[in-house]
Amino acid sequence: RTAARDLRTVAALVLLAQLAGRGAHALYFHIGETEKRCFIEEIPDETMVIGNYRTQLWDKQSESFLPSTPGLGMHVEVKDPDGKVVLSRQYGSEGRFTFTSHTPGEHQICLHSNSTRMALFAGGKLRVHLDIQVGEHTNNYPEIAAKDKLTELQLRARQLLDQVEQIQKEQNYQRV
Repeated sequence: RTAARDLRTVAALVLLAQLAGRGAHALYFHIGETEKRCFIEEIPDETMVIGNYRTQLWDKQSESFLPSTPGLGMHVEVKDPDGKVVLSRQYGSEGRFTFTSHTPGEHQICLHSNSTRMALFAGGKLRVHLDIQVGEHTNNYPEIAAKDKLTELQLRARQLLDQVEQIQKEQNYQRV
């Protein structure tokens, strides 16, 4: 009976983890040369966040977005709920930024072009593809499995434990 109850509890946690799977957000948006786009992400404390992005330039001749030219990049700035800067850095036309929250709450993630010359913007439009991963979604499980020599079952147990830990962090954040 105890084993069956434990199995049901694990199954319920897995289902809850699957339903709560709000750990990755992918989107794209358009900005002009001087525009800044900010996103608000509610993040529990001590939670890792990874953002991957790439940019494309609008080409008037082909009327489509093309890969960005060298020299064009993005400035990424992240502020915690208290307005303190957690990250402020220049990146290239493609990049990856990471930070760990130390204060629970709404974090502001802002991106804008580092270009000051309209010549880089053919037509004045830039498309930015952005993928934000939060919590256990930041883990590269195939890499972890290879490094730690885990079996498939051990890896799945590790994933479930990470999901449970993330759910606990989110529940603690909601309580606050």
